[in-house]
Amino acid sequence: RCKTLEQVLIKAERMIKEGADIIDIGAESTRPGSVSISEQEELDRLLPVLTKLVKVVKIPISVDTYKPVVAKKVLQAGATIINDITGLQRFEEMARIISQFNAGVILMHMQGSPENMQDRPQYADVVSEILEYLQRSIDIAIEVGIDPKKIAVDPGIGFGKTDSHNLQILKNLNRFKELDKPVLLGVSRKSLIGNILNIPAEDRLIGSLTATAFGLMQGVTIIRTHDVQATRQTVKIAQAIMKN
Repeated sequence: RCKTLEQVLIKAERMIKEGADIIDIGAESTRPGSVSISEQEELDRLLPVLTKLVKVVKIPISVDTYKPVVAKKVLQAGATIINDITGLQRFEEMARIISQFNAGVILMHMQGSPENMQDRPQYADVVSEILEYLQRSIDIAIEVGIDPKKIAVDPGIGFGKTDSHNLQILKNLNRFKELDKPVLLGVSRKSLIGNILNIPAEDRLIGSLTATAFGLMQGVTIIRTHDVQATRQTVKIAQAIMKN
């Protein structure tokens, strides 16, 4: 969404000031119905930003990509985490590349691809099936030598799920602790919030924070958000309640 390198740097600096622990950048939209772009186009968008960011940002930089060629280039350029929406299950060499760089990985669940994932997604038992998928992703990661301490999992809210599926996942987030990995929740501004409240993306902050607080109470430890300051405050309140 940032049109210039300067805009990216200003936004990153603001996020860090507001309390971000990781900056996650991506050059290919994976929202429902989006069409994939070439490796070259993705790199053309990513590398100028990444090479500048690594010089000025002291916190880890995660890159949202599922393409091995892109992953290799961004890890060479200084990224330290790969956020893979396919959970290492689309391209075999992805896990090996992450292992070679001793990088971290976020393993997400998705049914189908961004282009078709919302075309009537179906599950017999959504939570159990996602757990099985993510366990397979963890096994793939560990088999090639990715550090088990550098693996996190993401159930993939909105990626090949109906609103009902998403609500079942949110209601049962504590089950993902069975995987013995940090659980990431990415619910910020998603269509689930918009559909429940009947509001556009820019008005979904309160709904996003409500779902975030609910996730924190169930053991989620990483929050992917567009609104760092508000989310940081939500985290502090939830943690204070849980610790008391």
